[in-house]
Amino acid sequence: MVLGTILGIDFGQSKIGLAIADEETKMAFAFDTLKNDKEFLPALKKIVFSENVKTIVIGMTKHEKDQKSVEEKNKFAEDVAREIGLKIEFQEEMFSTKMAHENIKARGGKNIAKTDDQEAARIILQAWLDRN
Repeated sequence: MVLGTILGIDFGQSKIGLAIADEETKMAFAFDTLKNDKEFLPALKKIVFSENVKTIVIGMTKHEKDQKSVEEKNKFAEDVAREIGLKIEFQEEMFSTKMAHENIKARGGKNIAKTDDQEAARIILQAWLDRN
C-alpha cells in the first residue's frame, strides 16, 4: 500500500490556508496560503497531484448561528470534490484562527495575517489526525 498525503484546508472569503501531513507520521505542517479566486481550484489540483494527496480535510463551523458559513463551506467542499475527485472530510474548526494567532505570537512571529490561514489549516488538520 502506498501511503499518501492528507491536505487540510481553512476556507476563507479572501484567502484559503493549506496544511499537509503524511499518513505515516500523522504530523500536520503549515503549507501555503492561496487567494480565494478563480485560480484557486487549478492551483489546488496541481498541489493535490504533486503532493500525492489522498484525503482532503476542510474546517467546518458547527455553530448554529453560523448557518451562512456552513452553507458556503459545503458548497466549497462540493466544488473541490467535483474538481479534484477526492473524498472530503470535515473537522470542527472552532477557535482555529484564534489559536493560530496565539501560536504565531508564541513563536515570535510578526505579520500574523500573512500566515494565520495556513496555521489555522494546520490546527484543523492536526485535530482530524488526532481523532482518526
